[in-house]
Amino acid sequence: MKSVKVSDYMVNYVLSVEEDTDLFKAIGLMLKHKIASVPVLGKKDRVVGMLSQWDCLKQILAGSYAEEIGGVVKDLMDPTVHTVSPNDDIVDVAAAMTSKGWHLSLPVVERGKLVGTIGCPDILEAIYDFDTHKAA
Repeated sequence: MKSVKVSDYMVNYVLSVEEDTDLFKAIGLMLKHKIASVPVLGKKDRVVGMLSQWDCLKQILAGSYAEEIGGVVKDLMDPTVHTVSPNDDIVDVAAAMTSKGWHLSLPVVERGKLVGTIGCPDILEAIYDFDTHKAA
């Protein structure tokens, strides 16, 4: 497969939440847009974490036992952020995702700002586009 940049297949419209966003508002955003995770932005719109449907489900279940369902994103998000650049090679990103077990979409960051996301469906689309065996 020829060299393909992340920018060629990334999702350009950026959905994100802020650290102080209410849990249910974040859940509503993910459900409305049918996405499994969303970047979390902190001060100066820097990516400070990722929030997944899994994180939300764990919080709701834990909270239901204590009868305290809810919270804010910063208390639930995964603060470990793996970002990529629009200029990164998509095959290199795919290799990193599979070898490191990154299952969620990755934030695409340029000059410190979130400019998009890229995930498995986007990478599979790139591979499909270059498949010489697909039906005409």
